[in-house]
Amino acid sequence: MTVSDSALAERFSEHRDHLLGVAYRLTGTRSDAEDAIQEAWLRLSAVDTETRDGIRDLRAWLTTVVGRLCLDRLRSATARRERYVGPWLPEPLVTPFGTAASEDPLDVAVRDDGVRIAALLVLDQLSPEQRVAFVLHDAFDLPFADIAATLGCTDATARQHASRARKAMAKADPPQRVALPEQRELIERFVAALASGDLAQVVTVLHPDAVLVGDSGGKARTARQHILGPDKIGRFFLGLLRQYGPGAMVGEIITVNGDLGIYLPEAQPTGTYQGGPRSRRVTTFAVRDGKIAAIYDMVNPDKLTRVDL
Repeated sequence: MTVSDSALAERFSEHRDHLLGVAYRLTGTRSDAEDAIQEAWLRLSAVDTETRDGIRDLRAWLTTVVGRLCLDRLRSATARRERYVGPWLPEPLVTPFGTAASEDPLDVAVRDDGVRIAALLVLDQLSPEQRVAFVLHDAFDLPFADIAATLGCTDATARQHASRARKAMAKADPPQRVALPEQRELIERFVAALASGDLAQVVTVLHPDAVLVGDSGGKARTARQHILGPDKIGRFFLGLLRQYGPGAMVGEIITVNGDLGIYLPEAQPTGTYQGGPRSRRVTTFAVRDGKIAAIYDMVNPDKLTRVDL
């Protein structure tokens, strides 16, 4: 590596954390985000010296490149998603609860309210163009001229994409992040209610519009479709306890994209239940009006490869 190459790598590393946060929010998967960052570096290092010297704002230039790379991935993901088995959830960013704050770029990213699972799920409902325009402008203040270059459209069209995304986000109204102590109290009440076996107690912890979303990719066992309403959700979990025993909800408190969750290891069936073992999983929650409004059950082993607890 020449001196100039070394200096360029150092300049790139100054923006890596920012770029990784951009890419994860755009794609919802850590591997796609990291691939986009690597490709952005390769493109920068391949630029001739004259062009490189003409880059007035390297951060904006790299953000535009990463946005374009993620746009391509989003368009491919749209086609892949049609073949995905069951509901889809973002790849969780998991850290042990109570550990000191890390300066890992993705650990930094999850402190932002916009990367909570509930928000990423709404982003996933947008078109690729809307998602890129909204994230780059509203979250990272990129000018519409640069966004238009990323999308290959006019400034007016880029503004329209962002405006439509903004309206969709407002209409969806995903639950906002609440303080971790409140989250922990609700999780403990939920687990205690399940342990009691009393459906009425379970229902009191759940929001009237509560939803359970399970993501297995067809490779593990969870709810195959969204389960709506406190009664059905309660019956689903109590059914699991009958099959796998009271230890089925005993796990480790963790943080998942900045919110609290539970890591549950594999569990073996008990009694006369003849089904196979319950796969390990990461389960996290969203809160609204002091009750659990959403439960996200992440079981797809491909999305848990970095979870080592």
